[in-house]
Amino acid sequence: MDEIVVTASKTPQSPGNVTQKVRIIDKEKIDKMVTGKSNLAELLTWEPGIFISALSRNDANWGSSGGLGGDYNTYMLDGLPVDSYVDPQALSLNAVERIEVQRGPASVLYPNYMAMDFGGNQSPLTGTTNIILKDRIDKTMTQAEAYYGSYNTFGGKFYHQQGMDNLHFLVGGDYESSDYTNYGTDDSWLNMLDDPEYEKSKLFFKTTLFFDKNEDHKLFLFVNRAHHEGDTGRPNRDFDHTYWTVNSGYTLPINDSLTAAFKIGLRDYARTWEEDNYPTNLALASENGVDQQVIPADLSFSFRHLEDARLTLGTDFQAVSYETWSEAGTRTMGNDADAYQYGVYVQEELPVSDFILRSGLRYSYTRHEIDLLSGSVPGNDNESWNELLWSLGTRYHWTPALSVYANAGTSFTAPSLKSVGGTISESDMGVAGRDGQLPNPDLKPESGTGLDLGLDIKPWETVKMGVRGFYNKVDDQIVTVVVSNSPSQTRDINAGDTTSWGLELSFTHSPLPWLDWFANYTYTSSEISNDTDPDQDGNEVSFVPEHMGNIGATLNLPLEIQCSVYLHLASEIYDSTSSASRQKFSGYELLNASLKKKINLSQSYDAEIYLDLYNLTDNRFEMPWQYQDPGISGVGGIRITF
Repeated sequence: MDEIVVTASKTPQSPGNVTQKVRIIDKEKIDKMVTGKSNLAELLTWEPGIFISALSRNDANWGSSGGLGGDYNTYMLDGLPVDSYVDPQALSLNAVERIEVQRGPASVLYPNYMAMDFGGNQSPLTGTTNIILKDRIDKTMTQAEAYYGSYNTFGGKFYHQQGMDNLHFLVGGDYESSDYTNYGTDDSWLNMLDDPEYEKSKLFFKTTLFFDKNEDHKLFLFVNRAHHEGDTGRPNRDFDHTYWTVNSGYTLPINDSLTAAFKIGLRDYARTWEEDNYPTNLALASENGVDQQVIPADLSFSFRHLEDARLTLGTDFQAVSYETWSEAGTRTMGNDADAYQYGVYVQEELPVSDFILRSGLRYSYTRHEIDLLSGSVPGNDNESWNELLWSLGTRYHWTPALSVYANAGTSFTAPSLKSVGGTISESDMGVAGRDGQLPNPDLKPESGTGLDLGLDIKPWETVKMGVRGFYNKVDDQIVTVVVSNSPSQTRDINAGDTTSWGLELSFTHSPLPWLDWFANYTYTSSEISNDTDPDQDGNEVSFVPEHMGNIGATLNLPLEIQCSVYLHLASEIYDSTSSASRQKFSGYELLNASLKKKINLSQSYDAEIYLDLYNLTDNRFEMPWQYQDPGISGVGGIRITF
């Protein structure tokens, strides 16, 4: 098992040398998957314990992880946190080398992400997903791609990578436009009168300078800009979103035992959208916007001692600026606030005979400074929290083919500024055309504990099996409840104490050189306990299917043809924890297929013709907030490499 894992330890290791369960989705696996909603998060659909619900090509991913909301599985980009709702839409897969999915309570090495928009702050209680970009370039390569598909969707991609002595770089861009289609249910608040057209463009660049041909001594910079504009099916329902993602870092081996690493980044999210007077008329009512900037930074030291032991210590920081506004003749500010997070962490990994023992601590400090809340000066303009978190883990190598692992950890999450201040005011409740989130200034922070216990088995070279049980408990969990469907309005509340537990089974097999297949199944039980609010007491957590399974196979056929077929099954879910207003959504299946044919044009040029088919059974399953999957779609294209 020679895949490189950095997620659980900040420095490269193999999966067998960390206590957590880590799954590698490399470039070869990524190329077999179909992303029908153009969202990188869809790649996690096929992982056990993770439920992905990308509402449309124009909307963020929602879902769940480990029986809790999707905001309990943080996303990172080369080890620095990013927004799990926004950035999977904004990043191009061409820049990605692999994705490392760590399930179970994440180590104390990584902080919460201070996201104030969409789903709010994100915690690594049930796991973390690290998107690893290409670093060292082994050969110069250029790719050009063009494609066309359903809904008059057409696009193109360009990518180039090159290494020049110690300087390596990659650059690329994506473009896509589509007439798309109505993705709302009958009588949905979306009320589309025409096709919701959109255009998306992504530009990215990364360069890495290696010093003295030393793999560990390097300086890198990555810049990504995504622009997404269009409309949601009515004349005055336009949107225009621009996302900037910047990462930079420097790694310095001080000596054979000690390595220092510093990383700093910028996430700039600017979203604007229009509201009209529908159903009274289609005239423009207002233009609205959210501006958010997040600056994450991390300084860490890794010290190897006692032969294979590893001590990691460091500090991280995040600074956040968050503003919301609405303009109907004159611009008025909604929320205007800043937030800060500071952490200090230490972790020891100690091999003892056939055991690996891990323990760590994190001190975390969070502060909100609020100038405006829902357009008014708040009575309490600042608030802060501090917490001491811990994490423990062990792995026992019973035999070279069998290992047992267990992990435990805690989390703490302050309510986000969007949760507290909303995107619309309290006076907008029930007002036609005022879609958004209502404020709740009385929210309390939440704290959690996560446990897992698992078994990894490799009885034969071609077979891998895994069993993992998990248990998660969150006090004062913050959840989103539906207040109204028309207009579409929600509110974040403290639902009560939440408990989730479950079992994951996974199996992969490569019986023949031309065939490999996998299967996994997850059972999850989640329940909210709230003695003071019968409306919440005893209900399931939103977006958590009780049963979920995946099966997929790839066949490498003659004439350099490859066929991959993936099937996803999920049982029913709820859109809210409120007995009075929640809606139940039936289970569904999702069947995707990918067909590729390689063509050797010359000694220097190769081509690949492909056809990606999404939702082959045309299952137009309903999703929360009156969205639905539009059904079967396909895209075909050609990719030339030279």
